[in-house]
Parts: sequence; structure tokens; C-alpha cells
Amino acid sequence: MIKNKKQLVHLQHSSSLLLLMIMMTPLFTTTLAQSPTNITAILEKAGRFSIMIRLLKSTKLGDQLNSQLNKSFQLTFFAPPDKAFSSLPSGTLNSFTDQQKLALVQFHVLPTYVSILQFQTLTNPVQTQAGDSYNSQFPLNVTTNGISVNMTTGVVKASVVSTIYTDGQLAVYQVDHVLLPLQFYFSLSPALAPAPSELKKSHSSDALSSSSTDAPVRITRFIGVSFAVAVIAVIPAIAL
Repeated sequence: MIKNKKQLVHLQHSSSLLLLMIMMTPLFTTTLAQSPTNITAILEKAGRFSIMIRLLKSTKLGDQLNSQLNKSFQLTFFAPPDKAFSSLPSGTLNSFTDQQKLALVQFHVLPTYVSILQFQTLTNPVQTQAGDSYNSQFPLNVTTNGISVNMTTGVVKASVVSTIYTDGQLAVYQVDHVLLPLQFYFSLSPALAPAPSELKKSHSSDALSSSSTDAPVRITRFIGVSFAVAVIAVIPAIAL
């Protein structure tokens, strides 16, 4: 009799524990689902994005993006891997001011969620968080071919390589080149900087877009040569 009572008490205790576990399971699942989205953590988990992570932290943009995501904002982020940064001319990143570094990272962010199939519905130039997409500032033009997504900044061409993360609110895509804004290379005085039409005549389209390693150097050389020619032309005029 006593043995039966002990078994009954043990059975009731086990049933209570089982019921408690069943009740706690959805609560735990809900807590995981509602954990804050952290774009830096996503890139850290994916690996190979240490330079972009460092830029997100140094510019404080990572915290800003996470705050926007936690307020139900939608975002799309283009992440160049470390290899893409390494292919830039030596010293390129260090030559940018803090403000330019912030704009560089913002240029990799679209202020809306875009699935891989929705890229074909975008209107060019695509707006980024960097600002004005017109007037040689921060234009980003996207073209698609099925599920292939390509883009050009006026300085480099890049392609979406893979999807790192997507949840209907945030999409993170790996791209094969750093998206260098055209504005960085047209910030000189208008009298010294060549017009875009002149650039097209003097350089083939491949020279501007074949790779991120050549374009900045070629544009800079063009500006330097134009300035030198202008000075040479003025000196004889003054002598006369």
C-alpha cells in the first residue's frame, strides 16, 4: 500500500514536470524568435567579412542599423568580403576621411527589404542610405538576368554572389567588389574635374568598370593630365 502511494506521488511529480516543460517550450521558442537582429553578428557568423565589420563598428553605423531593425525598419545590405577590399589599390581605404568611410558603408545599404527576385522591379538609380543618387553623387544602377543581380556605381561593376541572410525584414548579400561611390572621385572643383561625357570619350567603358582596382587611379590621372594641359595652355597666353 505504501509502495503504491510512493509510485503515485512519483507519477504525479513526473507529470507536473512534463506539463511545466510543455508550457515553457513555446515561451523559450518565442524568446529566440524575438531576439534582436544584429547585422554585425550575422557577418561574424558568416566569416570572411572582418574589414566590413570593422567599418560598421568604427563608423557606428552597425549600431544604427541594428536600432533601425529593432524598430521594424526594412533593410538590404551588400557585404564585400575581405578579398574584395584587398583587391583595392594599396592605401585606398586609409585615404578616405571618416565621413567618406561612413558614406562608403551607407552606400552598401538599401533602405528597404529586397528579395533576390525583387531586384528586377527596382527603378534606377537605386536609392541607398548614402544619399543623393543623382548628379554624380551616389548612383547605383541594378540589372538582372533571371536570379543574377549585377550593379554599377559609375566606378566599378559588382555582382551578387550569394545570400548570407534573409528573414523578410533584412537581406544580406555577398557582393564580389567594394561599391565605390562616384561622388568620391568627383569631389574636386568643377573646373578641374572632367565631365562624365568627356570621361566616356577618353576611356572605354571597360576602363571604368572592369575592376575596382583600376578605375580610381585612371580617373585621377585624367584629372591630373587635364589640369597640366590647362596650365601649359595659359602660360603662352600670358607671355603674349
